[in-house]
Amino acid sequence: MKVLLTGGTGFLGKNVARRLRSAGHALRVLAREGSHLQGLPEDAEIARGDVTDADSMARAASGCEAVCHMAGLVKAWVPDRRRFDDVNVGGLRNALTAARGSGARLVYTSSFIAIGPAGPEPADETSLHPGGRYRNDYERTKALADAVAREAAAGGQDVVMLYPGVVYGPGEMTDGNLVVRMVADHLAGRFTAIIGPGDRLWSYAFVEDVAAGHVAAVEGGRKGERYFLGGENVDMNGFFATLSRITAVPPPRLHVPYAVASLLGLALVGWAELTGQPPVLTHEVVKVFREHWAYSSAKAIGELGYRPTPLEEGLRRTVAWLRETGRV
Repeated sequence: MKVLLTGGTGFLGKNVARRLRSAGHALRVLAREGSHLQGLPEDAEIARGDVTDADSMARAASGCEAVCHMAGLVKAWVPDRRRFDDVNVGGLRNALTAARGSGARLVYTSSFIAIGPAGPEPADETSLHPGGRYRNDYERTKALADAVAREAAAGGQDVVMLYPGVVYGPGEMTDGNLVVRMVADHLAGRFTAIIGPGDRLWSYAFVEDVAAGHVAAVEGGRKGERYFLGGENVDMNGFFATLSRITAVPPPRLHVPYAVASLLGLALVGWAELTGQPPVLTHEVVKVFREHWAYSSAKAIGELGYRPTPLEEGLRRTVAWLRETGRV
């Protein structure tokens, strides 16, 4: 099958690209000028363009049997907030149109945050974002895009929707690999505090599992269906306790109250708006840390053959990679 991949130059995207190619699919990657292409399969075809440019999307999708749309703006802050709408919502609309024009299946990589907080009990694919209360622009635009994708599927287009958890593992140290950057900082003594009590659940998904789930969705996902590609639901205290067993590095002892972290985030955003330099923390990110983000991958396990790696095993492999590559 010939597959167009958007977002293929990112952390998860390069893992998906390699999985697609190793599964025997012909690969075309949509990439902007200046994109970092190292790590993509050597025989991948590069189509220059941008998901916000409908014409370049249509040209890139021509002749493809599937479009794997992974591109998204995954940041806590950008100078122009309209970019979130342009990329996350407008980019999906362009991908849907391009796939429809080529008669291709669209596999859309959404995010757990598009569903909204789950509470301590894991949510499943019947869950929808309640709307009206978004913690940041990323959540808002991913929820809006999810509605667009579901509407297209309800209208009969061949769309499969994927919702990865918090993806981590070896690979590009981008904004999309936030967990591994946090692990590297912790092992280097640069991560000293947890926001809040550390008792909120997160679904940690090993990158290789999520990449394999994408290939399974391209090949056999049911038309119009939604699948969580998550992993163990573990709180931050449990995460660092697991990491400590692996590395013998003690967990952070300091917990910053939400109110204090929010004030700091507000100050850092104000400074960012004056200087244009991205903040290391925002008050909106603190809102995310106040919630549970726990999800069930049972449907993907049953229908796609998805196999989540236990967190301890995934972290062992990640730490080994960080050490082998000299990052810690």
